[in-house]
Amino acid sequence: MKKALSKKNLWDKTPLLLKSTLGAGLGLFPTKWLLGKSFRTIRKFIHNAQWWSAEQAREYQLNKLSEMLKLAYEKTIFYRNTFDSVGFHPRDIKSLDDMNQLPTIDKQVVIENLLDMCTKSVNDSDVDFGSTGGTSGTPLHFYINANRSSVEYAYLTMSWDRIGYKLAMPMAVLRGRIVQPDRNGFRHEYDPILRHHYYSNFHMTDNNMKLYLKHICKIGPCMLHAYPSSAHTLAKFIIGMNGQVPNNVQGILLESENVYPDQVHTIESVFGKRTFSSYGHSEKCVLAVQCEHTQNYHVWPTYGFFELLDDNGNPVTTPGQQGEIIGTGFINTVVPFIRYRTGDYATYVGESCEACGREHIIIKDIKGRWPQGELIAIDGSIVTMTAINVHDDTFKNVREYQFHQSIPGKATLCIVPVIPLNDKEQQLIVTNMNRRLQGQVTLDLEIRTELVKTPRGKQPRVIQKSVPFTKSEI
Repeated sequence: MKKALSKKNLWDKTPLLLKSTLGAGLGLFPTKWLLGKSFRTIRKFIHNAQWWSAEQAREYQLNKLSEMLKLAYEKTIFYRNTFDSVGFHPRDIKSLDDMNQLPTIDKQVVIENLLDMCTKSVNDSDVDFGSTGGTSGTPLHFYINANRSSVEYAYLTMSWDRIGYKLAMPMAVLRGRIVQPDRNGFRHEYDPILRHHYYSNFHMTDNNMKLYLKHICKIGPCMLHAYPSSAHTLAKFIIGMNGQVPNNVQGILLESENVYPDQVHTIESVFGKRTFSSYGHSEKCVLAVQCEHTQNYHVWPTYGFFELLDDNGNPVTTPGQQGEIIGTGFINTVVPFIRYRTGDYATYVGESCEACGREHIIIKDIKGRWPQGELIAIDGSIVTMTAINVHDDTFKNVREYQFHQSIPGKATLCIVPVIPLNDKEQQLIVTNMNRRLQGQVTLDLEIRTELVKTPRGKQPRVIQKSVPFTKSEI
Protein backbone atom coordinates (compact mmCIF):
# COMPACT_ATOMS: atom_id res chain seq x y z
CA MET A 1 0.00 0.00 0.00
CA LYS A 2 1.46 3.35 -1.09
CA LYS A 3 1.87 5.98 1.63
CA ALA A 4 3.03 9.51 0.89
CA LEU A 5 5.64 11.26 3.02
CA SER A 6 3.05 13.53 4.61
CA LYS A 7 3.24 14.89 8.15
CA LYS A 8 0.15 12.91 9.10
CA ASN A 9 1.52 9.61 7.78
CA LEU A 10 4.85 10.17 9.53
CA TRP A 11 3.07 11.01 12.78
CA ASP A 12 0.85 7.92 12.50
CA LYS A 13 3.97 5.77 12.16
CA THR A 14 5.67 7.32 15.18
CA PRO A 15 6.00 4.74 17.99
CA LEU A 16 3.65 5.26 20.92
CA LEU A 17 6.47 5.61 23.40
CA LEU A 18 8.01 8.43 21.37
CA LYS A 19 4.59 10.09 20.99
CA SER A 20 4.17 10.00 24.75
CA THR A 21 7.64 11.48 25.25
CA LEU A 22 6.90 14.26 22.78
CA GLY A 23 3.47 14.82 24.24
CA ALA A 24 4.62 16.88 27.21
CA GLY A 25 6.43 19.34 24.96
CA LEU A 26 3.76 19.45 22.27
CA GLY A 27 1.12 20.23 24.86
CA LEU A 28 2.71 23.65 25.35
CA PHE A 29 1.80 24.72 21.80
CA PRO A 30 -1.69 25.67 20.55
CA THR A 31 -3.30 22.84 18.59
CA LYS A 32 -4.06 25.08 15.61
CA TRP A 33 -0.33 25.72 15.17
CA LEU A 34 0.58 22.06 15.53
CA LEU A 35 -1.91 21.21 12.78
CA GLY A 36 -0.20 23.54 10.33
CA LYS A 37 -0.82 26.58 8.15
CA SER A 38 -3.05 24.75 5.66
CA PHE A 39 -5.40 23.73 8.49
CA ARG A 40 -5.55 27.27 9.87
CA THR A 41 -6.16 28.79 6.44
CA ILE A 42 -9.00 26.49 5.41
CA ARG A 43 -10.64 26.64 8.85
CA LYS A 44 -10.72 30.44 8.73
CA PHE A 45 -12.07 30.31 5.17
CA ILE A 46 -14.95 27.94 5.94
CA HIS A 47 -15.80 29.76 9.17
CA ASN A 48 -16.76 32.72 6.99
CA ALA A 49 -18.01 30.73 3.98
CA GLN A 50 -20.71 28.91 5.96
CA TRP A 51 -22.59 32.22 6.18
CA TRP A 52 -22.33 33.12 2.49
CA SER A 53 -25.45 33.89 0.54
CA ALA A 54 -26.70 31.24 -1.87
CA GLU A 55 -25.48 33.41 -4.73
CA GLN A 56 -21.94 33.57 -3.30
CA ALA A 57 -21.90 29.81 -2.81
CA ARG A 58 -23.06 29.15 -6.37
CA GLU A 59 -20.40 31.48 -7.77
CA TYR A 60 -17.70 29.69 -5.77
CA GLN A 61 -18.94 26.28 -6.89
CA LEU A 62 -19.02 27.32 -10.53
CA ASN A 63 -15.40 28.49 -10.33
CA LYS A 64 -14.28 25.28 -8.58
CA LEU A 65 -16.15 23.10 -11.06
CA SER A 66 -14.50 24.94 -13.95
CA GLU A 67 -11.09 24.24 -12.38
CA MET A 68 -11.85 20.55 -11.75
CA LEU A 69 -13.32 19.95 -15.20
CA LYS A 70 -10.38 21.68 -16.91
CA LEU A 71 -7.90 19.65 -14.86
CA ALA A 72 -9.72 16.37 -15.59
CA TYR A 73 -10.02 17.09 -19.31
CA GLU A 74 -6.41 18.18 -19.80
CA LYS A 75 -4.69 15.66 -17.51
CA THR A 76 -6.65 12.40 -17.74
CA ILE A 77 -7.40 10.00 -20.56
CA PHE A 78 -10.70 8.87 -19.06
CA TYR A 79 -12.35 12.28 -18.70
CA ARG A 80 -11.08 13.59 -22.03
CA ASN A 81 -12.67 10.61 -23.76
CA THR A 82 -15.83 10.90 -21.65
CA PHE A 83 -16.29 14.62 -22.29
CA ASP A 84 -15.57 14.24 -26.01
CA SER A 85 -18.09 11.40 -26.29
CA VAL A 86 -20.93 13.74 -25.23
CA GLY A 87 -19.61 16.82 -27.03
CA PHE A 88 -18.70 18.67 -23.84
CA HIS A 89 -15.72 20.94 -23.17
CA PRO A 90 -14.89 22.51 -19.77
CA ARG A 91 -15.28 26.00 -21.26
CA ASP A 92 -18.94 25.10 -21.92
CA ILE A 93 -19.90 25.28 -18.25
CA LYS A 94 -21.65 28.60 -17.69
CA SER A 95 -23.98 27.60 -14.87
CA LEU A 96 -24.32 24.77 -12.36
CA ASP A 97 -27.13 23.29 -14.45
CA ASP A 98 -24.61 22.63 -17.23
CA MET A 99 -23.25 19.73 -15.16
CA ASN A 100 -26.32 17.79 -16.35
CA GLN A 101 -24.62 17.46 -19.74
CA LEU A 102 -22.08 15.06 -18.24
CA PRO A 103 -22.74 11.38 -17.50
CA THR A 104 -22.52 10.09 -13.95
CA ILE A 105 -19.91 7.57 -12.83
CA ASP A 106 -19.99 4.93 -10.11
CA LYS A 107 -17.64 2.70 -8.15
CA GLN A 108 -17.35 0.15 -10.94
CA VAL A 109 -16.30 2.84 -13.41
CA VAL A 110 -13.53 3.92 -11.05
CA ILE A 111 -12.37 0.34 -10.52
CA GLU A 112 -12.14 -0.28 -14.26
CA ASN A 113 -10.51 3.06 -15.20
CA LEU A 114 -8.51 4.11 -12.15
CA LEU A 115 -5.10 4.75 -13.77
CA ASP A 116 -6.72 6.55 -16.71
CA MET A 117 -8.48 8.84 -14.19
CA CYS A 118 -5.25 10.02 -12.52
CA THR A 119 -4.07 13.57 -13.22
CA LYS A 120 -0.47 12.76 -12.27
CA SER A 121 1.86 9.86 -11.56
CA VAL A 122 0.72 7.77 -8.60
CA ASN A 123 4.39 7.48 -7.60
CA ASP A 124 4.73 11.21 -6.86
CA SER A 125 5.63 11.99 -3.26
CA ASP A 126 2.46 14.02 -2.69
CA VAL A 127 0.12 11.22 -3.82
CA ASP A 128 -1.44 8.94 -1.23
CA PHE A 129 -3.42 5.70 -1.44
CA GLY A 130 -7.06 5.73 -0.36
CA SER A 131 -9.84 3.20 0.00
CA THR A 132 -13.40 2.79 1.19
CA GLY A 133 -14.49 0.34 3.88
CA GLY A 134 -16.30 -1.91 1.41
CA THR A 135 -19.62 -1.93 3.28
CA SER A 136 -21.42 -2.32 -0.04
CA GLY A 137 -19.29 -5.29 -1.13
CA THR A 138 -15.83 -4.80 -2.64
CA PRO A 139 -13.68 -1.95 -1.23
CA LEU A 140 -12.87 0.84 -3.67
CA HIS A 141 -9.20 1.75 -4.07
CA PHE A 142 -8.05 5.09 -5.46
CA TYR A 143 -5.38 7.78 -5.11
CA ILE A 144 -5.69 11.13 -3.36
CA ASN A 145 -3.73 14.21 -2.29
CA ALA A 146 -1.44 13.62 0.66
CA ASN A 147 -2.45 16.95 2.23
CA ARG A 148 -6.20 16.23 2.28
CA SER A 149 -6.25 15.38 6.01
CA SER A 150 -5.71 18.96 7.16
CA VAL A 151 -8.54 20.13 4.89
CA GLU A 152 -10.87 17.36 6.04
CA TYR A 153 -10.11 17.98 9.71
CA ALA A 154 -10.71 21.70 9.32
CA TYR A 155 -14.20 20.98 7.99
CA LEU A 156 -14.96 18.45 10.70
CA THR A 157 -13.81 20.61 13.62
CA MET A 158 -15.67 23.63 12.26
CA SER A 159 -18.79 21.46 11.98
CA TRP A 160 -18.39 20.11 15.52
CA ASP A 161 -18.23 23.68 16.81
CA ARG A 162 -22.00 23.77 16.28
CA ILE A 163 -22.60 21.75 19.45
CA GLY A 164 -19.88 23.22 21.63
CA TYR A 165 -16.64 21.61 20.49
CA LYS A 166 -13.60 23.82 20.90
CA LEU A 167 -10.30 23.17 19.19
CA ALA A 168 -7.95 21.28 21.56
CA MET A 169 -10.89 19.91 23.59
CA PRO A 170 -10.13 16.27 24.51
CA MET A 171 -11.97 13.62 22.52
CA ALA A 172 -12.92 10.12 23.67
CA VAL A 173 -12.88 8.04 20.48
CA LEU A 174 -14.53 4.66 19.77
CA ARG A 175 -14.19 4.40 15.99
CA GLY A 176 -12.48 1.25 14.78
CA ARG A 177 -8.87 2.07 15.57
CA ILE A 178 -6.70 -0.94 16.38
CA VAL A 179 -5.70 -0.24 19.99
CA GLN A 180 -3.20 -2.58 21.61
CA PRO A 181 -3.43 -3.33 25.34
CA ASP A 182 -0.86 -1.88 27.72
CA ARG A 183 0.94 -3.98 30.34
CA ASN A 184 -2.23 -3.95 32.46
CA GLY A 185 -4.47 -4.98 29.59
CA PHE A 186 -6.04 -1.52 29.16
CA ARG A 187 -6.75 -0.71 25.51
CA HIS A 188 -6.08 3.01 25.31
CA GLU A 189 -3.86 5.27 23.19
CA TYR A 190 -3.39 9.02 23.33
CA ASP A 191 -2.57 11.47 20.54
CA PRO A 192 -1.01 14.60 22.11
CA ILE A 193 -1.49 16.72 18.97
CA LEU A 194 -5.20 16.06 18.42
CA ARG A 195 -5.82 15.45 22.16
CA HIS A 196 -7.66 12.26 21.21
CA HIS A 197 -8.05 9.33 23.58
CA TYR A 198 -8.58 6.16 21.55
CA TYR A 199 -10.31 3.10 23.01
CA SER A 200 -10.90 -0.21 21.23
CA ASN A 201 -14.44 -0.70 19.99
CA PHE A 202 -13.35 -4.18 18.84
CA HIS A 203 -13.13 -5.19 22.51
CA MET A 204 -16.24 -3.81 24.19
CA THR A 205 -16.50 -6.36 26.98
CA ASP A 206 -18.09 -5.42 30.30
CA ASN A 207 -14.71 -5.10 31.97
CA ASN A 208 -13.23 -3.02 29.16
CA MET A 209 -16.21 -0.66 29.00
CA LYS A 210 -15.96 -0.18 32.74
CA LEU A 211 -12.31 0.84 32.27
CA TYR A 212 -13.18 3.09 29.33
CA LEU A 213 -15.81 4.96 31.33
CA LYS A 214 -13.56 5.33 34.36
CA HIS A 215 -10.81 6.79 32.19
CA ILE A 216 -13.15 9.11 30.25
CA CYS A 217 -14.27 10.62 33.56
CA LYS A 218 -10.68 11.77 34.15
CA ILE A 219 -9.90 13.54 30.87
CA GLY A 220 -11.86 16.72 31.56
CA PRO A 221 -14.62 18.33 29.46
CA CYS A 222 -14.66 16.32 26.25
CA MET A 223 -16.62 15.05 23.29
CA LEU A 224 -17.46 11.39 22.68
CA HIS A 225 -16.65 10.61 19.03
CA ALA A 226 -17.98 7.19 18.07
CA TYR A 227 -19.68 4.95 15.59
CA PRO A 228 -23.41 4.99 16.44
CA SER A 229 -23.26 1.27 17.25
CA SER A 230 -20.34 1.79 19.65
CA ALA A 231 -21.94 4.71 21.49
CA HIS A 232 -25.19 2.75 21.72
CA THR A 233 -23.41 -0.28 23.16
CA LEU A 234 -21.70 1.93 25.76
CA ALA A 235 -25.02 3.55 26.69
CA LYS A 236 -26.75 0.18 27.04
CA PHE A 237 -23.90 -1.03 29.25
CA ILE A 238 -24.39 1.97 31.54
CA ILE A 239 -28.12 1.20 31.75
CA GLY A 240 -27.63 -2.50 32.40
CA MET A 241 -24.90 -2.10 34.99
CA ASN A 242 -26.21 1.10 36.59
CA GLY A 243 -22.80 2.50 35.74
CA GLN A 244 -21.52 6.01 36.22
CA VAL A 245 -22.34 8.40 33.40
CA PRO A 246 -19.32 10.59 32.59
CA ASN A 247 -20.77 14.05 33.28
CA ASN A 248 -17.76 15.63 31.59
CA VAL A 249 -18.98 14.51 28.13
CA GLN A 250 -20.28 17.67 26.47
CA GLY A 251 -21.72 16.08 23.32
CA ILE A 252 -21.72 12.92 21.21
CA LEU A 253 -20.44 12.94 17.64
CA LEU A 254 -21.83 10.04 15.60
CA GLU A 255 -20.32 9.27 12.20
CA SER A 256 -19.52 6.60 9.58
CA GLU A 257 -22.59 4.40 10.04
CA ASN A 258 -26.32 4.73 9.51
CA VAL A 259 -27.80 6.47 12.54
CA TYR A 260 -31.07 4.98 13.78
CA PRO A 261 -33.63 6.83 15.94
CA ASP A 262 -33.62 4.17 18.64
CA GLN A 263 -29.86 4.56 19.01
CA VAL A 264 -30.16 8.35 19.28
CA HIS A 265 -32.93 8.05 21.86
CA THR A 266 -30.92 5.67 24.07
CA ILE A 267 -27.63 7.59 23.79
CA GLU A 268 -29.16 10.99 24.50
CA SER A 269 -31.24 9.63 27.39
CA VAL A 270 -28.19 8.11 29.07
CA PHE A 271 -25.67 10.91 28.55
CA GLY A 272 -28.12 13.78 28.78
CA LYS A 273 -26.46 15.47 25.81
CA ARG A 274 -27.32 15.92 22.17
CA THR A 275 -25.97 13.64 19.49
CA PHE A 276 -24.59 15.30 16.36
CA SER A 277 -24.12 13.49 13.07
CA SER A 278 -22.34 14.19 9.83
CA TYR A 279 -22.39 12.50 6.42
CA GLY A 280 -19.27 12.01 4.33
CA HIS A 281 -17.26 9.32 2.62
CA SER A 282 -13.68 8.32 1.82
CA GLU A 283 -14.01 9.58 -1.76
CA LYS A 284 -14.47 13.09 -0.28
CA CYS A 285 -17.13 14.34 -2.69
CA VAL A 286 -19.80 15.53 -0.26
CA LEU A 287 -19.90 16.59 3.38
CA ALA A 288 -23.18 17.30 5.16
CA VAL A 289 -23.55 17.99 8.88
CA GLN A 290 -26.50 18.52 11.16
CA CYS A 291 -27.79 21.94 12.07
CA GLU A 292 -27.25 22.96 15.68
CA HIS A 293 -30.99 23.73 15.97
CA THR A 294 -32.58 20.85 14.04
CA GLN A 295 -31.92 17.25 13.02
CA ASN A 296 -31.58 18.20 9.34
CA TYR A 297 -28.25 18.14 7.50
CA HIS A 298 -26.65 21.15 5.80
CA VAL A 299 -24.45 20.35 2.78
CA TRP A 300 -21.13 22.24 2.82
CA PRO A 301 -21.11 24.10 -0.54
CA THR A 302 -17.34 24.67 -0.48
CA TYR A 303 -16.46 20.98 0.03
CA GLY A 304 -17.92 19.66 -3.22
CA PHE A 305 -20.82 19.99 -5.63
CA PHE A 306 -23.88 18.14 -4.37
CA GLU A 307 -26.71 16.76 -6.50
CA LEU A 308 -29.74 14.66 -5.62
CA LEU A 309 -31.11 12.60 -8.51
CA ASP A 310 -34.23 10.47 -8.78
CA ASP A 311 -34.27 6.99 -10.35
CA ASN A 312 -34.61 8.55 -13.81
CA GLY A 313 -31.57 10.78 -13.34
CA ASN A 314 -33.59 13.98 -12.86
CA PRO A 315 -32.71 16.56 -10.17
CA VAL A 316 -34.76 16.30 -6.97
CA THR A 317 -36.07 19.74 -6.03
CA THR A 318 -39.37 18.93 -4.31
CA PRO A 319 -39.34 18.89 -0.48
CA GLY A 320 -40.03 15.39 0.80
CA GLN A 321 -38.74 13.66 -2.32
CA GLN A 322 -35.92 11.14 -2.04
CA GLY A 323 -32.94 10.79 -4.37
CA GLU A 324 -29.46 9.39 -4.72
CA ILE A 325 -26.55 11.56 -3.56
CA ILE A 326 -24.25 12.51 -6.45
CA GLY A 327 -21.00 14.33 -5.71
CA THR A 328 -18.22 16.16 -7.50
CA GLY A 329 -15.39 16.65 -5.02
CA PHE A 330 -13.15 19.71 -4.70
CA ILE A 331 -10.48 18.09 -2.49
CA ASN A 332 -9.09 15.21 -4.54
CA THR A 333 -7.18 16.59 -7.53
CA VAL A 334 -5.28 13.33 -8.13
CA VAL A 335 -8.33 11.29 -9.10
CA PRO A 336 -11.23 13.68 -9.78
CA PHE A 337 -14.62 12.23 -8.87
CA ILE A 338 -17.01 14.02 -11.24
CA ARG A 339 -20.74 13.33 -10.85
CA TYR A 340 -20.00 10.28 -8.72
CA ARG A 341 -22.96 8.13 -7.71
CA THR A 342 -22.41 7.41 -4.03
CA GLY A 343 -25.10 4.74 -3.67
CA ASP A 344 -26.40 6.73 -0.69
CA TYR A 345 -29.89 8.24 -0.52
CA ALA A 346 -31.41 11.26 1.21
CA THR A 347 -34.62 13.27 1.32
CA TYR A 348 -34.63 16.83 0.01
CA VAL A 349 -35.75 19.52 2.47
CA GLY A 350 -34.85 22.90 0.96
CA GLU A 351 -32.08 25.42 0.40
CA SER A 352 -32.39 27.83 3.32
CA CYS A 353 -32.59 27.12 7.05
CA GLU A 354 -34.86 29.39 9.07
CA ALA A 355 -33.43 28.02 12.32
CA CYS A 356 -29.78 29.01 11.77
CA GLY A 357 -29.83 31.26 8.71
CA ARG A 358 -27.44 29.25 6.54
CA GLU A 359 -28.33 29.19 2.85
CA HIS A 360 -27.17 25.64 2.20
CA ILE A 361 -28.91 22.69 0.58
CA ILE A 362 -30.74 20.85 3.36
CA ILE A 363 -31.36 17.10 3.44
CA LYS A 364 -32.56 14.52 5.96
CA ASP A 365 -33.12 10.76 6.35
CA ILE A 366 -29.71 9.84 4.92
CA LYS A 367 -29.49 6.14 4.13
CA GLY A 368 -26.10 4.55 3.70
CA ARG A 369 -24.97 2.29 0.92
CA TRP A 370 -26.94 -0.82 0.17
CA PRO A 371 -27.20 -3.36 1.75
CA GLN A 372 -26.15 -1.95 5.12
CA GLY A 373 -29.47 -1.23 6.73
CA GLU A 374 -32.53 -2.89 5.19
CA LEU A 375 -34.29 -6.24 5.18
CA ILE A 376 -35.80 -7.87 2.08
CA ALA A 377 -39.47 -8.79 2.47
CA ILE A 378 -41.09 -11.94 1.10
CA ASP A 379 -42.37 -9.96 -1.91
CA GLY A 380 -38.91 -8.49 -2.66
CA SER A 381 -39.65 -5.03 -1.27
CA ILE A 382 -37.38 -3.22 1.18
CA VAL A 383 -38.14 -3.00 4.90
CA THR A 384 -36.16 -0.08 6.31
CA MET A 385 -34.82 0.01 9.84
CA THR A 386 -36.81 3.20 10.38
CA ALA A 387 -39.98 1.21 9.69
CA ILE A 388 -39.24 -1.19 12.55
CA ASN A 389 -37.86 1.23 15.13
CA VAL A 390 -38.49 -0.08 18.60
CA HIS A 391 -39.48 2.41 21.29
CA ASP A 392 -41.01 -0.04 23.76
CA ASP A 393 -39.24 -2.41 26.18
CA THR A 394 -38.65 -5.21 23.63
CA PHE A 395 -34.88 -4.73 23.88
CA LYS A 396 -34.81 -3.68 27.53
CA ASN A 397 -32.34 -6.44 28.40
CA VAL A 398 -30.53 -6.47 25.05
CA ARG A 399 -27.27 -4.61 24.64
CA GLU A 400 -26.87 -5.04 20.87
CA TYR A 401 -28.82 -6.59 18.04
CA GLN A 402 -28.22 -7.32 14.38
CA PHE A 403 -30.19 -8.94 11.57
CA HIS A 404 -28.66 -11.65 9.36
CA GLN A 405 -30.47 -12.47 6.14
CA SER A 406 -29.83 -14.73 3.16
CA ILE A 407 -33.42 -15.48 2.02
CA PRO A 408 -36.14 -12.89 1.23
CA GLY A 409 -38.83 -12.91 3.90
CA LYS A 410 -36.70 -14.67 6.52
CA ALA A 411 -33.94 -13.43 8.85
CA THR A 412 -32.17 -14.24 12.09
CA LEU A 413 -32.21 -11.66 14.86
CA CYS A 414 -28.86 -11.97 16.67
CA ILE A 415 -28.74 -10.39 20.12
CA VAL A 416 -26.19 -9.83 22.87
CA PRO A 417 -28.21 -9.81 26.12
CA VAL A 418 -27.34 -7.72 29.17
CA ILE A 419 -28.43 -10.55 31.45
CA PRO A 420 -29.27 -14.22 30.72
CA LEU A 421 -32.72 -14.46 29.11
CA ASN A 422 -35.06 -17.37 29.78
CA ASP A 423 -37.13 -19.02 27.05
CA LYS A 424 -40.18 -16.85 27.76
CA GLU A 425 -38.16 -13.63 27.51
CA GLN A 426 -36.54 -14.77 24.27
CA GLN A 427 -39.89 -15.71 22.77
CA LEU A 428 -41.36 -12.32 23.73
CA ILE A 429 -38.64 -10.55 21.72
CA VAL A 430 -39.35 -12.71 18.66
CA THR A 431 -43.13 -12.25 18.99
CA ASN A 432 -42.89 -8.46 19.34
CA MET A 433 -40.55 -8.09 16.37
CA ASN A 434 -42.55 -10.43 14.12
CA ARG A 435 -45.69 -8.46 14.97
CA ARG A 436 -43.92 -5.24 13.96
CA LEU A 437 -42.77 -6.80 10.68
CA GLN A 438 -46.37 -7.78 9.85
CA GLY A 439 -45.46 -11.01 8.07
CA GLN A 440 -43.15 -9.29 5.56
CA VAL A 441 -40.14 -10.88 7.26
CA THR A 442 -40.26 -13.79 9.72
CA LEU A 443 -37.57 -13.86 12.39
CA ASP A 444 -35.89 -16.47 14.51
CA LEU A 445 -33.55 -15.64 17.40
CA GLU A 446 -29.90 -16.36 18.09
CA ILE A 447 -28.04 -15.48 21.31
CA ARG A 448 -24.46 -14.30 20.81
CA THR A 449 -21.64 -12.90 22.90
CA GLU A 450 -20.63 -10.46 20.14
CA LEU A 451 -21.91 -9.31 16.76
CA VAL A 452 -20.29 -9.10 13.34
CA LYS A 453 -18.15 -6.05 12.67
CA THR A 454 -16.47 -4.88 9.49
CA PRO A 455 -12.65 -4.80 9.29
CA ARG A 456 -12.88 -1.13 10.31
CA GLY A 457 -14.88 -1.93 13.40
CA LYS A 458 -18.27 -0.77 12.15
CA GLN A 459 -21.28 -2.79 13.17
CA PRO A 460 -23.95 -2.85 10.43
CA ARG A 461 -27.52 -3.23 11.60
CA VAL A 462 -28.11 -5.78 8.83
CA ILE A 463 -25.77 -8.42 7.41
CA GLN A 464 -26.93 -9.46 3.94
CA LYS A 465 -25.79 -12.51 2.00
CA SER A 466 -26.70 -12.06 -1.67
CA VAL A 467 -30.41 -11.40 -1.12
CA PRO A 468 -32.26 -10.41 -4.32
CA PHE A 469 -34.40 -7.29 -4.02
CA THR A 470 -36.41 -4.61 -5.76
CA LYS A 471 -36.09 -0.95 -4.84
CA SER A 472 -39.56 -0.30 -3.47
CA GLU A 473 -40.03 0.45 0.21
CA ILE A 474 -42.59 -0.20 2.89
